[in-house]
Order: sequence, then structure tokens, then C-alpha cells
Amino acid sequence: MKNFTKIVCFAIVTFMSLAVNALPKLSSYPSATATIFLDFDGHLVSGTLWNGGSTFACAPAPLTDDQITAIFNSVSEDFRPFNVNITTDSVMFSRAPITQRIRMIVTPTSSWRTGVGGVSYIGSFTWGDDTPGFIFTDRLGPNNEKFIAECCSHEIGHTLGLSHQSKYDNNCSLVEVYNTGDGTGETSWAPIMGNSYNRNMTVWNNGPTPSGCGNLQDNLGIITSANGFTYKADDYSDETNENAFTPNLSSGTFSNTGIISTSTDKDVFKFNISNPTSIRLNATPYLAATSFSGSDLDIKIYLFDGAQNLLRTFDPIETMSVSIDTTLGQGTYYFVVDGTGNSFTSNYGSIGSYTLTGNIAAALAIHEIKLNGTKNHNQHSLNWNIISDEPIKSQIIEYSDNGENFQPLASAETDKRNYSYSILERTTRYYRLKITSSIGEIGYSNIIVIRGSNLNTKSFEMNNMVNSQLTITATETFQYKLFDANGRYIQTGKGNAGMNNINMWNVSNGIYYIQMIGMNNNIQTERIVKQ
Repeated sequence: MKNFTKIVCFAIVTFMSLAVNALPKLSSYPSATATIFLDFDGHLVSGTLWNGGSTFACAPAPLTDDQITAIFNSVSEDFRPFNVNITTDSVMFSRAPITQRIRMIVTPTSSWRTGVGGVSYIGSFTWGDDTPGFIFTDRLGPNNEKFIAECCSHEIGHTLGLSHQSKYDNNCSLVEVYNTGDGTGETSWAPIMGNSYNRNMTVWNNGPTPSGCGNLQDNLGIITSANGFTYKADDYSDETNENAFTPNLSSGTFSNTGIISTSTDKDVFKFNISNPTSIRLNATPYLAATSFSGSDLDIKIYLFDGAQNLLRTFDPIETMSVSIDTTLGQGTYYFVVDGTGNSFTSNYGSIGSYTLTGNIAAALAIHEIKLNGTKNHNQHSLNWNIISDEPIKSQIIEYSDNGENFQPLASAETDKRNYSYSILERTTRYYRLKITSSIGEIGYSNIIVIRGSNLNTKSFEMNNMVNSQLTITATETFQYKLFDANGRYIQTGKGNAGMNNINMWNVSNGIYYIQMIGMNNNIQTERIVKQ
């Protein structure tokens, strides 16, 4: 029996050693003293209250490195606001004070504890005897990384002093012992200490426990007061003043990361604009997706001017991210990143990390050139409208017989907005207007076609000023080609009769041309300004 035990122990130790060598060694906040160890490589449990005090061996989790990393990332995000290290490295665990650490064993060894996906003792993080908690991979999917991550955070919550959170109706009658939350898609919500497996925004909550609808449990207050650690130091100023962080805009692009650590925390970014500027900004919470990935932070952004007047609030309903595409005049501006609630929850648990990215460019002085045209027998009449911040230096009407190769037709005085001339009635011609501003900026109008009397009209209508997407209304199926202002090919695609939306998020601001070719070789080319 002794020999057999030694062999078994050796086999276990050898296997565990191999697993350790292969396991990704990850730490979310290595400088923190408090440590939560996600143990994926198997462990021999002895001298604890578990399993009646008997010694038993937990097998390694049957997970790939990618799955382990995904689980680590999700759990780390749940604890990102706190001064605590989530780690897969046993060395980090062994260095931590015994009263500020917990081992969470992720294992398929579950037969000794029936009916649950995980188990842990409430408050065991500070016991000082290394009593572990358990997450049973065979009962979570099995081996579903989203379920395992949610169960890890849930069981860790117990070790930090938290009970379950429940759902009650308006009459204080218990509906769910484990609150499953509300909603669908990206903004769907559930409390970590309830049942958060099938929601995306899974967060710490201030809500009732199974003890009664009036027995509210302040998750954040308990975590940061009962375990020897509190929140991380604030990373950005909360104030719209000279202390606000100023991104480096010298390259025209910027990228910064931040953490909203409490429900009152705000991160302020200061922009000094010397000339009218087009700015595109995206604030994306960590893990944000329409799949159930476990994002914690729903973002809202305020825009203030230099006098601290609120200009606009950006708080989309259906997404946790914020995208801004606007133009700013000369001056100082503040973009304030804040955690917000949504249709399913308050801002209490809307905390976590995010990435703020963007690009800036000199704003276009020429905002719009809209050309229209009519035909009366052999008379072609053109009229147009121009929106420009700078005076117009010249106007040239150009024509083409095929919609691709244009040449000058006539010049118009800068205060004129119309032109007419006679042409053979059966002739089809394409027209566009080329203008030059007083600062040398060149702009082109949309291209229109006036058809000869013996041809049927085919047309495409669209919005020529574009932010995120181009909308084309077509009378027939078509193919399109997109070119930049220098004629370089960008992309191609197909459209159907009716309304078509073409994504322009991945296209930089500037002037583009789109050529649409109908099923009968009807060609129409339009000018687009992406702002």
C-alpha cells in the first residue's frame, strides 16, 4: 500500500509538473499583495474542511492554453478595479501573505461534491489556512470557458465574503434564488453573485440576497473593506482642468487605456485644438462584444468646452462602446469617460477597463458640393449648392460621355450657381463640378447623368456626406467600386434593388468616389465626403 501510494503520488506530481511547464503564467497586477490563484494544473488537497477532511487529488483542467487565457482575462476584468492580483502562477501565490490569498482549483474532479458547478467557503480568503475553492469544469458546459470564468468569479466572491444575490417581484416574493439578470445581446446584465452564465454585462451588484428582498448586499463595499485590500489608485484625473491628461496627438492618432474603478470615478482627457479639426474617437470596454463574453463597463462620454460647458453626451442604448465622429473648432475640449447604467441595471457595477483610440485631421473647408440637372428637349440645365468655410476661387463644369473620363466644359463666375447650354437631344452626358477654395483645397461634386431621349433612366440615390455608413437606394441590382481622391482602388462589392448600406468605418476621413454599374451597364459615379 505504501509503495502504491508513492507511485500514485509520483505520477501525480510528474503530471502536474508537465502541466505547469505548459500552463500560461499570467498575472493581472503583479505588484499587488493580495493574490487570487487560478489553479488549472491539478492539486492534492489535504488538511482542509473539504471532503470530510480526507486527502484527495484534483485532476488538471482539460483546457487548452487559449481557453485558460480567455478565462483568466474574463476573471481579471471582474477584479480590475481592485488592488489584487489574479494569477495562474503558483510562485505568485506562494509569495503572498497567507491571510491575503486564495487558491481556486479549476478541475473536472467533482464526484465528491454533487449538484454544483463550484463550491467555496464564505470569507475563506482571510482564514490563513489555504482552504481552497473549487470550479468543476465537467459541469460547466462542459469545459465552456464563459461558464467557467463566471463560476470562478462567483466562487471567488464567496471567499471574499459575499452571499448569493436573488430576484424578487414587486411584492417582495422570491422569484429566483440565483438572479439570472435581464436583457439580451451586448447590454444584457446579471450579477456575478447570481447566475451570470448567459448574460454579457456581468458585474458586482448592490442587491438582495436569499434572506429577503430588503436585505441588500453591497458587493463592492464588502470586497474592499473585509479582505485587506481596496481599490487601485485612480489612473486619470476626474476634473476638467489643467490636471487632466492630454493625449499625444502629434502623429494624428492616439491610443490610451484606463480603468473606471468606482461608480463615481471619471477619466478626463484634454484636447487642445489649434485649428478646426475632424476627430474620430472610440471608447471600447474590455471584452465588449455581442456574444456573451463578460464585459463589465458600459461607457458614457461627456464633451465639455474649455469653459467647462457641457456640449454633448454620448451614451448609445444598444452598445457598451461609444463612437464619436465630429468636428471641433479652435480651443480646449474635455472628453470625460464615465461608467453608466442601461435599461437593465444602474451604474453601480459599471466599472472596469477600456481602450480609448482615435485619430484627428484638419477639417475640410469644403463641406458639400451638390449638383443637380434637368433636361428640356436639347437644353441641359445645371444648378448646384456649395457649403464651404472658405471663399470659392474657381468653378469649372466638367463633362464625360462614359462617366469615367471628364474634361472641362465651361467656367462659371464664383457667385454663380447655375449653367445651361444646348446639346443634341439624343445625347447622354455625365456632369460634375470642380471647385477650388481660396486656400487651394479642391473639391468635386456628385456626378449626375442627363440622358438622351431614346434611353431609359436608371438611377442611384445616396447620401454624399458620410459618417459611419453610405446608404444607396437603387432601382436595380448593381456592382460598385470605391476609389480615393487620387483614383486608387479601395474596395468593391454588390448591391440590390432598394436600400443598401455600405460600412465606411474602416475608411479614413476625406474625399472618395464610388462608381455603380447596373445590370444593364448603367454607370453612375458619385463623390463622397467621409467625415
